[in-house]
Amino acid sequence: MLRFYCEVLGCSVEKRVARLGLIHLRAGAALIDLVSVDGPLGRKGGAAPAAGGRNLDHFCLRIEPFDYEALRARFAPFGIELQPLGERFGAEGDGPSVYLEDPEGNTIELKGTAPRGA
Repeated sequence: MLRFYCEVLGCSVEKRVARLGLIHLRAGAALIDLVSVDGPLGRKGGAAPAAGGRNLDHFCLRIEPFDYEALRARFAPFGIELQPLGERFGAEGDGPSVYLEDPEGNTIELKGTAPRGA
């Protein structure tokens, strides 16, 4: 998972808390926490979802500039196919977005801002 988030998605390790099984990843202005389900912090959260199960629908990262073709080119060498481009509502209104999945099946939305003047 760490390889995917750092090498593929472009995050950087902000901080590691080994005693908790926690890695904070920097994604622009956001932090993504990777928690080992068998570590101290992960065990506090209860059992991991069963095969095919999940504990969240998706999370969203705002990216700027948003360029669908550049995103496709970025992920293609890793064998990652983006879901179709869509115009979707989010925290900053409507804007372009695409979905992809990490190696464990977590859904990630990459979202741009609405075009100026829209």
